[in-house]
Formats: sequence, C-alpha cells, structure tokens
Amino acid sequence: MVEAFVRLLCPECGKDWETTPNELPAHRDNFSCQACGATRRTAEFMRTERDLQTLKQFE
Repeated sequence: MVEAFVRLLCPECGKDWETTPNELPAHRDNFSCQACGATRRTAEFMRTERDLQTLKQFE
C-alpha cells in the first residue's frame, strides 16, 4: 500500500514541508507553522489544490 502525503507551505514565512494527512487537523481547523508559529486554517497551508483534496479524503 502506498502511503499518502501532502505538501505544505506556510503563507507567512515560506517554510515548506511534507507530512501525512493523518498528522494534520481537518482542513477547516486551525494549524500552526512549526517554524514561525503562524496560525491559520489547515487548508491555507496546502501547497496545491491536489494536496487539499488529499487531505479532505482522509478526514
């Protein structure tokens, strides 16, 4: 089985990273950047629409 991952990009500091959808809150819940502490909806950290759709599939 292939493990899914999503790519994130902080809208504040520009840090980018990858993680599994299971490690993230729902797309409408708040999430904080590990680098700068900026807090926004998880959906705003998704790098692409495809990453957002992947996250939604695992909610």
